[in-house]
Amino acid sequence: MNLLAAKPDHHHGAHERVRRGRLGEGNLAGLGHLLRFMLRRDRFWLPIWVLGLSALTAYFANAIAVVMDGDSLQAMTAFAKNPVMALITGPGYGLDQVTIPRFIVGMYGVFLMIGAALMSILTVSRHTRAEEQTARAELVRAGVTGRHTQLIAALVLTVFMNLLLAAGMAAAFGFSQAEPDSWSATVLFAVGIGAVGCVFAAVTAVTVQLSAFARAASSMAGAVLALSFVLRGIGDMSHVSGGSLDWLSWLSPLGWAQQTAPFTLDRWWPLLYSAGLFVVLVIVAVALQSRRDLGAGIVAERFGRSQAGLLLSTPLGLALRLQASGLFWWSLSMLIMGVVFGSFTGPMNEGAAGMPPEILSIMGGQSGIVDGYLGYMALYFAIIVAAYAVIAAGGLRSEESSFHAEPVLSTAVSRSGWLTSWAVVTLFGAGWLMGMAGLGEGIGAAVSMGDWSLLWPTLLGHLAQTPSIWALLGFAYLLYGFAPRLMSVSWIVFAASAVLALFGGLMQLDKTVLDLSLFTHIGQYPAQDISAEAVLWLAGIAAVLIGAGILGFRRRDLVTA
Repeated sequence: MNLLAAKPDHHHGAHERVRRGRLGEGNLAGLGHLLRFMLRRDRFWLPIWVLGLSALTAYFANAIAVVMDGDSLQAMTAFAKNPVMALITGPGYGLDQVTIPRFIVGMYGVFLMIGAALMSILTVSRHTRAEEQTARAELVRAGVTGRHTQLIAALVLTVFMNLLLAAGMAAAFGFSQAEPDSWSATVLFAVGIGAVGCVFAAVTAVTVQLSAFARAASSMAGAVLALSFVLRGIGDMSHVSGGSLDWLSWLSPLGWAQQTAPFTLDRWWPLLYSAGLFVVLVIVAVALQSRRDLGAGIVAERFGRSQAGLLLSTPLGLALRLQASGLFWWSLSMLIMGVVFGSFTGPMNEGAAGMPPEILSIMGGQSGIVDGYLGYMALYFAIIVAAYAVIAAGGLRSEESSFHAEPVLSTAVSRSGWLTSWAVVTLFGAGWLMGMAGLGEGIGAAVSMGDWSLLWPTLLGHLAQTPSIWALLGFAYLLYGFAPRLMSVSWIVFAASAVLALFGGLMQLDKTVLDLSLFTHIGQYPAQDISAEAVLWLAGIAAVLIGAGILGFRRRDLVTA
């Protein structure tokens, strides 16, 4: 007998116990090394997210302080207190005795929260599920790395990013022209935004355990964010209009941060809900990870047919199949949201007599308050659907980097056909979702008003906004064709266009600046006429940009890592 061969390898046994998590500290073995590696990988994205959102905070704080005088602030306060703006921005604490800091927190805080949430969702998904999907996680786990090391390291990194973000926002706000009179309230505002980011980091930690695909996991986390925004919006809208659904705001992490009411109530305790949910979700994520294999998801993948159907024999059918699931759930969400928001048309009309003149003038006057509300909501839904469009366009990049596009392109499918098919599905999907939103809102408005003649104008007004979404899609595909790693720039264009469309008028910006937004050209029908010229121009721009993206894609190398 070979004694050397028979001698037990204690080092190897300990190594195996670490990998299997039998040692308490083994589950997090290599945490420091992996965290430093993640920081190195994010040396570009971390400062972009943190500095970008901090700079946006500084812009809001300084621009509002410079533009708003006493009279204009009071006028905008009257507008901010109406149910429509409560739906978009929040409950508006402290607007009865408004100050610049209160106005900024009440009007713009929710959009900074959404930015922090998106940062966290993308960061956690990129460092966990995307690593498993590309098989890099398997190489990491082959070393002395604990079962939960990668997940916990991603969460630690994301929490660190949110702490930096909170510090940057507090500094940007505290030293701005807004001149907040309380540093504790300034810190509370920034910490509330960071708390939202941490909660959605934990949400993503759970969703990456459910699906084997990074895109699906990110989409699920994004759906939770959208649901949180809708619940908060309905609750705040009900609160301002004197309804009985204000409790819905307390079901949303966005609502918890807003309920802290910086510069008004200055209460920290609502953030305990965020902290508690973060802890619970992390525990759930670790438990789920312990129950699945590396690279697999808790939700089992369905086996496909032994032979592909006729639809999958074409690149258009394949693109439709890959996007069908997301399009279905978005369609259902748009329809439900449309019905819910449309049902507020009646209460808006009944309360028109008591609204301030500033609101009535923006909404079309007392006689046109219904058309004004429905037209404004068409713009609102266009911005929501534009977010879907950017996500769907990014799916093409994900298909390429996940080695799925290369086998398709090795067949008779051309690069032009592959990109064109994906673009056609997303262009159609954007129009379809706007139709679902318009149909739902038209039904809700018709029922609440008892007037079914509202259905067609509402549907038409929503569909008319589609070309602005197409133009954004064209820009995304242009980036994909020439520089796919820069596709995230389309989110910057989306955010800038949305902010200008929703708040540019309130900030009294010049028309030249407002025209930079993709969403300000068509007109808010039925309150305003539809600009046929703008529709044609935006559709033409989308076609030209997509065509240019196709040319770029035909000339560049595939990116597979």
